[in-house]
Amino acid sequence: MGIKNKGFISGLLGFLFLDGLLLCLAADIHYYDFALQEANFTKMCSTKSMLTVNGSFPGPTIQARKGDTMFIKVINQGTYGVTIHWHGVKQPRNPWSDGPENITQCPIAAGTSFTYEVILSTEEGTLWWHAHSDWTRATVHGAIVILPAAGTTYPFPTPYKEQTIVLASWFKGDVMAMITNSIATGTNPTQADGYTINGEPGDLYDCSNETTYRLSVEYNKTYLLRIVNAVMNEEQFFGIANHSLTVVAQDAAYIKPINTTYIMITPGQTMDVLFTANQTLSHFYMAASPYHDSVLTFPNSTATAIVQYEGNYTAPSSPFFPTLPAYNDIDAAQKFTNSVKSLANEEYPISVPERINTRIYIAVSLNALRCSNSSCDTADGDRTAASLNNVSFDTPQIDILQAYYGSLNYVFDPDFPSEPPVFFNFTGDVSNVSMYTAQGTKARMIDYGQAVEIVYQGTNLGAASSHPMHLHGFSFYLVGTGSGNFNSVTDPTNYNLVDPPELNTVNLPKNGWAAIRFVADNPGVWFMHCHIERHATWGMDTVLIVKNGTTPNTSMLPRPTYMPPCS
Repeated sequence: MGIKNKGFISGLLGFLFLDGLLLCLAADIHYYDFALQEANFTKMCSTKSMLTVNGSFPGPTIQARKGDTMFIKVINQGTYGVTIHWHGVKQPRNPWSDGPENITQCPIAAGTSFTYEVILSTEEGTLWWHAHSDWTRATVHGAIVILPAAGTTYPFPTPYKEQTIVLASWFKGDVMAMITNSIATGTNPTQADGYTINGEPGDLYDCSNETTYRLSVEYNKTYLLRIVNAVMNEEQFFGIANHSLTVVAQDAAYIKPINTTYIMITPGQTMDVLFTANQTLSHFYMAASPYHDSVLTFPNSTATAIVQYEGNYTAPSSPFFPTLPAYNDIDAAQKFTNSVKSLANEEYPISVPERINTRIYIAVSLNALRCSNSSCDTADGDRTAASLNNVSFDTPQIDILQAYYGSLNYVFDPDFPSEPPVFFNFTGDVSNVSMYTAQGTKARMIDYGQAVEIVYQGTNLGAASSHPMHLHGFSFYLVGTGSGNFNSVTDPTNYNLVDPPELNTVNLPKNGWAAIRFVADNPGVWFMHCHIERHATWGMDTVLIVKNGTTPNTSMLPRPTYMPPCS
């Protein structure tokens, strides 16, 4: 896949090449080069140049074992600044390498490089990496495979083979030009032209038959699919025709196995899924189609790949097709999401905080901002916005981590509200509630070691929809979720404190709520945002700053010698 693994690798016993991926066996330190570079791609009957890592789409899969460290040198050979985020990696005490632009670093300028230190800790399973600058993650992303620590194995029978499956969006046009124009004019971003599976749209799209991704399988063998949803703005249903799926992990944490015919996976989430090739020798579609619960328009099309059995048989004229839920089947989406429970056994224990020190209640809304001096090219003169507790995040020009570390008090305000400034019937009739919000660069300060509960409350403002909320620097426990307005007296009595799923991205249901808990034991500056890209662009973001503890081992690591300078 074009990864260059260079330099000394501690404890290296040997190399193994598998599907173009360089595996580092019995190693605890890994080195990779990522070259950000333009490359030409032809899909859906048109050709364009776009930013990639090492010329591939999706980008290279990187692999390590639980507890390893990776040094990834990002060499920017493109034309604009970019950062990379290691999605779901907790980066203990090391926000310096977390990556969101102007939150923990300024962009890596064209013609320069920056080396990330990616520290793995408790994560085990599948995560992913992606650009975290404007909409560059549309083309700059790839999987992270975290194998069990040496001497240990999976909590399920070892599969015959593993395969990474990356779901993504495809835009025929220049994504960066599109979002730059959208921000400048206040108009909504252009929709994607379709979806891809491992970089290919599949033969339901024009000019895509010959390049459709194919997974070759042997009869009666079990395969592990490491599924990443890198789609920009739509949640996805996924399934394989005539085959049952067994979900065994989500967001690099093991779960009680779920036997199902489909999964619902939000942008930002990852899932590890087993399936056994136990059908009659033939061809079967693997398909991903959108789950969309908003009144806004969306690309309602299906990406496909083909699972083809090895052996002698006559291939069908058309592969068998899976039965997936309808795009607006809220019940199917919630049924799957609610079935996810932590494995929570002796070998993989969990520790859910029960006594809470810090409670934060966050109203999650779509809003509007007034455009001064008729600066927006929209019908009503307003631009679409989004907010958390009625604060639409305004990204600064100096990164917040540098400002916090260097006591630059003018960059952000440490007063993000712990509850909405105004309470109303969040999920009911909001016709008398103002759509307008205000911009601000605010962070929420949290003392080290605090047990934190955050309740995300969806609202009916704007176009109500679900929101995949992602928190950097932590995994958290989803202890409760429900429809309507959160009731702080009755709803906590139904919390799951026994085996809640451990996630880094939670799906806040449309006009509902979700409650998460975690211990703030990772000092640093950590971004929190919706992983639907247009919502994040509109301001559905904030920052949690966990203060240092009282010892060096409970404090942030020192600032690296070099960080990309802010322009």
